[in-house]
Amino acid sequence: MKRIFVILSLLVLSAAALQAQEVETAPVDSTLLGKSILSVIGSGVKITQSVAVQQAMDTYVRENANKPITGYRIRVYYDNGPQARAKSEAIEKTLQQQFRAAVYRSFESPNYKVTVGDFRTKDEALRIYNALKWTYPTAYIIKETINYPR
Repeated sequence: MKRIFVILSLLVLSAAALQAQEVETAPVDSTLLGKSILSVIGSGVKITQSVAVQQAMDTYVRENANKPITGYRIRVYYDNGPQARAKSEAIEKTLQQQFRAAVYRSFESPNYKVTVGDFRTKDEALRIYNALKWTYPTAYIIKETINYPR
């Protein structure tokens, strides 16, 4: 009986000690958020890369270019009105000039659609979406099969 009491007491005390410990998290350096490491280290640094590494990367991209992957796009326009075709063409041209991301215009009877981007993560899509939402308030992010990023 004493053994059980001692064991239970030790378990309770160890559980209380574990709960009392505080976990410290390191603060995030917000000056580096969203920046490439290459832009931070400066122009005086020269990065040399083996030709074999570049060739391997080019081969990997070339061989996987036709594989479907699931990602995100931003649906900017979706309509079936009498002027939908002309309006979708105009929006497509405007977006191609405005963004470096791919712009797709499609027709699925009876609707014309304009989507932007081949984003692998929703976070990537949100960056462009935040720039688009003021001009295109009906825009929304969709999950779709995308082209392999280049």
